[in-house]
Parts: sequence; C-alpha cells; structure tokens
Amino acid sequence: MADRPGGTSVTPPTGHTLAFTRSSDQDDLPHATKRYQYIHQGALIATYADSANRKMADHLRKFETMFTLTPQRMRMIVEAFKDALETGLAKRDQVVPMIPTYVFGWPTGKETGNYLAVDLGGTNLRVCLVTLQGDGKFEITQSKYRLSEEQKQDDGQLLFDFCAECLKAFIDLNIESGVIENDAVLPLGFTFSYPCSQDRIDHGELIRWTKGFGAPNTEGHDVVAMFRKSLEKLSVPAEVVALTCDTTGTLIASHYVNPKTKIACIFGTGCNAAYMEYVRDIPKLTALNIDPNAEIAINCEWGAFDSFEHEHLPRTKYDLVIDETSNKPGEQAFEKLISGRYLGEILRLIICELIDEGVIFLGQNTYKVEIPYSFDTAFLSLMESDPTDELLMIIGIFTHFFALETTLAERQFFRALAKLVGRRAARLSACGIAAIVSKMGYLEEGCAVGADGSLYNKYPGFADRVHEGLQDIFGEKGRNIVTYHAEDGSGIGSAIVAAMTKIRKEANLYNDL
Repeated sequence: MADRPGGTSVTPPTGHTLAFTRSSDQDDLPHATKRYQYIHQGALIATYADSANRKMADHLRKFETMFTLTPQRMRMIVEAFKDALETGLAKRDQVVPMIPTYVFGWPTGKETGNYLAVDLGGTNLRVCLVTLQGDGKFEITQSKYRLSEEQKQDDGQLLFDFCAECLKAFIDLNIESGVIENDAVLPLGFTFSYPCSQDRIDHGELIRWTKGFGAPNTEGHDVVAMFRKSLEKLSVPAEVVALTCDTTGTLIASHYVNPKTKIACIFGTGCNAAYMEYVRDIPKLTALNIDPNAEIAINCEWGAFDSFEHEHLPRTKYDLVIDETSNKPGEQAFEKLISGRYLGEILRLIICELIDEGVIFLGQNTYKVEIPYSFDTAFLSLMESDPTDELLMIIGIFTHFFALETTLAERQFFRALAKLVGRRAARLSACGIAAIVSKMGYLEEGCAVGADGSLYNKYPGFADRVHEGLQDIFGEKGRNIVTYHAEDGSGIGSAIVAAMTKIRKEANLYNDL
C-alpha cells in the first residue's frame, strides 16, 4: 500500500501492510488514542485482505469449473471434430475446408539442389536459401524481416511488394558472397500460412486473413499471382513453383527426418494441422481422375472448427468478448480458444472483471492493464514457470509492464488462472490431434506428431498437457501418439515441397495440378 504524504507504513509478520496517517490535528491527541487508531486502521486493512483472499478462492473455484475439460466432454468434441473433417473432405467451401495441397506423397530423401523459401508468418517475413544434399541432409541460410502492424493492414499488393523487396535484397547479398550464381533463377517455395483454396500447387485464393492480418484487396485473390506481379516489378530472379502453408511444410520436413511422422501441427500465433490422405477418401476430388491410391497432403485449417454455429466448443464469456471484438467475429472459433494470440487476452479480461468487482488492485491505477491485448501470452509462460516462493517474476510483470503492486495471494491466484487457461488450450489441442488419429486409424500402431509454434515450444508443460489429454481421450493407448518438436516447415519443408513439385512436373505427373 503506497504511503500518503506524512504517513507511515509497517509490515507485520503476517505480510499485510498496516498504514496510518498523522495529521496536524492528531498531534494533539493523547498517545493512547493515536495508538488505538493505528491498530483499528490496520485491523480493517487486514480484514479487507482476508476478505479479498476469500473472494479470490471463491472466484478460483468458479474459474476451475469454467475452464476445466472433462474426458467425456473431450470425447464429444473429438466426434464433432471428426464429422467436420469428413464434411470438409466431401464438399467444397466448408467451415473446416480440408484443403488438398497438391503435394503428392512423402519425400524420398533423395531430393537435391538449391531452392528458395519465403515465409509470410504472423510476425516476421523469413527468406531462406536451402541446399538439399540428398539422404535427408540439407544446409540453410536465412534472414528475417519484421512485419509492422501497419503493413498487416495496408493494401495487399504493397504487402507483396515488401516481400519481393526483402527477397531481392537477400538474393543480391548471396550473389555477392558467391553462394548463388549470378544468372540463376531459383525455384521458390512460398509459405503462406492463411486459409487458401487451391486447385493446383502454384495457385491459391485467400479465403480469409487470420493472425491479425486485414490487408484489403487480398481475400478472394490469387496470392501467387500477386507475389509474381511484385517479383516481376522488381526483376527478382526467382520462380514460384509451389504455394504451401507452414503446417504442410512441417509435415513434409518432419517426415523427411522422421518417417514415423503422420501428422503435423502448429500451435503458435495461429493453429493448424496437416496430414496425408488417400485420394479415394476425398470425394470432392473425384472429377480430377487422380489415382485413388495416391496420397495427397491435406491442410485442415482447423482453426475454423465450430465457427459460426458454436455448437461444440466450451466458450466462456471472456471467449465471447474476444470473438465479438475481433476483426473476424464468429470465425476461427477453435483458434480463439487455443492460439498464442489470444491466451494472454483471456487472462487480461478475467483480471479486468475482477478489478471492476473490487477483488484486486483496489486503489491502484489500472489503466495500463485495461488496454486490449496488452497482456502477452508470454506473460502466462513466465507466470507458470516462476520458480521463486515469492513469485518474483510475477511481481516483475505487474510492476514493470502495468505499474501495479501485487500481494503474494494475488500472485498465486494469477498463476492458478494462467494454468487453467493454458491447460484448456493444450487439452483442446489434443482433441484436434485425436480427431485425425481416430479418423485415420493410427491409434493401434501409434504415430509421431511433429509440432511447432511458440506455444508448443515455449509454453511450460504444453506438450505434457497435450499427452495427458490424449490419454484422457483414448485411455492407455493414447501413449502411442507422441508429439515432438518438428522440423522447420516454413523453410526446409517449403524447399522440399518445391523440389518434389519440380521432380513431379519433370516426370509429367499431374502437370496441371
């Protein structure tokens, strides 16, 4: 509690701060009276603190009920998820679109040569030169370029002009150092990790922006054509041969290194999954006359599961606020519950509600924490991993970023809330994996799931909670499904896809796809 001018504060062994203020009038009071006022004021504060602690305990029980997923509820979500996957394979333009990527089969490991990869991610643009050496070996050179929030909302063609400028600068640098030959036009794999409808591998119409992008004049347009226009404008010596998403690239790169990999997932700013499906089980591709026994990678775009109807996912009032105030209300329902973009905001909304109810931060200026999206998901990671008894890292977060003082009881409460939000995200993620495992019959023989993204890689206990969720869904057999840190999908994977596509086209196999 902050001292007032002329005031004094004392911290007794209980940890509660007892405060009193001495005014000029009070100096004339008998000593015993002043002492009585001090004790009385301190007792009130101690009583308030006890009352606040009880309130926090009551709220925590409420939040535990709100955010806990039972195994039975998880199995119901898995069944609904499987139905959505099947519907997406059967018909076009479904909520979960199940996009055929036209990446046919698995890599052989014999792919060789120099390839470029450009990855337009949620926060960075990454440009890579990948040298595939065969036998599953490769070398990579790369550069990253930060994307500003303004660029994400600026005109779409300007966004692709920026991508082309960065690629040109990267190529020029590597020509100067002798890594790239002066006259070479290198094949390029373009990693564009947003929902696109594809009818061939070098074409993709953006269905909708996700991850906070809103660049106009892009949705409904062929992003490869837009990128090629920018490359041509700047005379960049690169040929886009394949459009892929980071998840498909992760599937291919991870299988390249670990052939037991059957599924790839991204748990980061966004969320998604990819797996290999038999053409015979994709009714919407029947007219293309592809060999029914051929395999084709499917980009699920499962962040959209349960969008619009909202029948299956357990959304709280905080999730509803996030949805309603997002740039895409009603859409990306699954993503809004589990992706790194939103977990911090869920906790921030809970904190703001408790401030309004007078449970926490009474008498402090809370304007900083009331700014939407000011509470980063990285804070939840730090809160969960704080090893100190006094939870010093949590003190640091609230004092440094929000200018707020916290009691130990509040810090313990915030950490418990972070665990509830993080655990729900991991268990819902397990439901998505379980839906693919169940649909494809991978449970008995088991399979590896290559997983990537900041949430999977950096959030403490996320992978363990996914595994725990899989066992809650499947029982002991859930142990057969093992996630692991995936290979670099948007760089290595994209280059391998470009190599596979080049080999396929040279063999005149499905040239028009």
